[in-house]
Parts: sequence; structure tokens; C-alpha cells
Amino acid sequence: MRIEIVSDVVCPWCFVGKRRLEQALALVGRDPEAGRAPSPRVVWKPFELNPGLPREGIDRAAYRRAKFGSLEYSRMLDARLLAVGESVGIAFAFDKIQRTPNTFDAHRLLWLAGGVAHPARPSSPADSLGRQDALAEALFRAYFLEGRNIGDHAVLADLADAAGIPRERAASLLAGRDGEREVRLEEDWAWRSGVQGVPHFVIEDAAPISGAQSPEVLAAAIREGLRRSASRDAAAGESGRPTGESAGAAPAATEG
Repeated sequence: MRIEIVSDVVCPWCFVGKRRLEQALALVGRDPEAGRAPSPRVVWKPFELNPGLPREGIDRAAYRRAKFGSLEYSRMLDARLLAVGESVGIAFAFDKIQRTPNTFDAHRLLWLAGGVAHPARPSSPADSLGRQDALAEALFRAYFLEGRNIGDHAVLADLADAAGIPRERAASLLAGRDGEREVRLEEDWAWRSGVQGVPHFVIEDAAPISGAQSPEVLAAAIREGLRRSASRDAAAGESGRPTGESAGAAPAATEG
């Protein structure tokens, strides 16, 4: 089963959505007929909440003041998110964040770490590193828990290395322009598909789920995705066609 998440790595609700998805998978794993938690392929797709930011980012206090009208109001919003974060085990450290980064290069790294994309969408690197979910986790933790500048190339190379991506390969990508076209095309696909906010989940090409929905809502969608996947594989098996990724076909694709 394949789960797509359209997301930005400076979106706190996307971090919350990641945790709720993990809780949903655990819920499904406790179903009597499941036996164990499913192990879907999670694919992270790019979305920039602030595409117009300079590549070096901007001072966070200035950004928040411009976006929300005052720092006091922005802090009130942060306080609400602190409680939501605690409910899923995230200790947001908004006070540590000094800079609002441009996230385009972070998305290029996620592209590098990703797998084969949906055949109707831009292709990812053929030699997939298979470390995309680990890198997404590292980016969220670095920004929201440690206040690191995830627009800085040295920070990004460190995080890539920690996620199992060769540092020299990450540094080479960041120094050049690899992945720029692919990320732009994926972002364009999201806009053309009507994605206006994140997180945005697509499970086995079913109807999308917008927002960091509850684990129960996501679990229901996962159960339906498992049924769709099982039915598809059964139909393919009866026809004698190979199923899944072993067939060589790409599986169905996936506020700051």
C-alpha cells in the first residue's frame, strides 16, 4: 500500500499529521484480522507555504509579525499548537526558532531520498535511496524541536547524513540544480490538483484527506486502502498478471 503526503517541512500541522498517521497505522495493526501494523510505502510530496521567501530565509519574528499582524497573536497561535503537539508526543520549541527558511532545497533533498513516482507524474531518481521518511522526520525534528535553520546547506547535509543519505551526495545536490525541475513539477501538480493547504493525504489513490485528521479518520482510510490493494492484487492474480512493485510498474502515487 502507498500513502502520499503533500507537505511542507515548516508546517507544524504536517508534523502533527505524521504522528497521527503513525498512530493510525498502529490502530489498524491492532485489528483482529490485521495481525500486525501495515507497512505502507510513505511518499512525501513538496508544497511550499512561503514560495516567495529569499533562498537565505528571513528573520522569524519579522515574518510572523508580517503574516499575523503582531507577535502577540502569533504566540497565541503557537500556544494552541503546543497543546496539540503534546497530545501526539511533540514538544514544539517555537522559542528556539530564529529564522523562517526557504524550504525549496529541503524538498530537493526529499526528492533525492524518494522512490519511483506515479507514472503520470515526474520521475524521481532511478537509484532510489529509500530514506525519504527518515529524512522528513529529521527535518521536522531539526526545525520544530531544535530550532535549526533547515534552509542552510550545511544543516541539510548533516540531516541527510543522519537519515542515511551519503553526505557527499547530498552536498553535491545542494551545490547544483538537480531536482529543481522535478520539485517544481510536483508542486505544480499539487496546485492543479486543488491542494490549497497541508498536510494532504492520498491513500491508495482514493479520495484525498485534507488536514491533520484524527488517527481514527486516517485509520478508516488505511483500512479502505488495504481492501482496495487486496482486491487489485487478487484481480491481477486471477488474470495471471504480476502484482505490486515486483511487476515493474510504479505503485499508486503520494502553516509555517
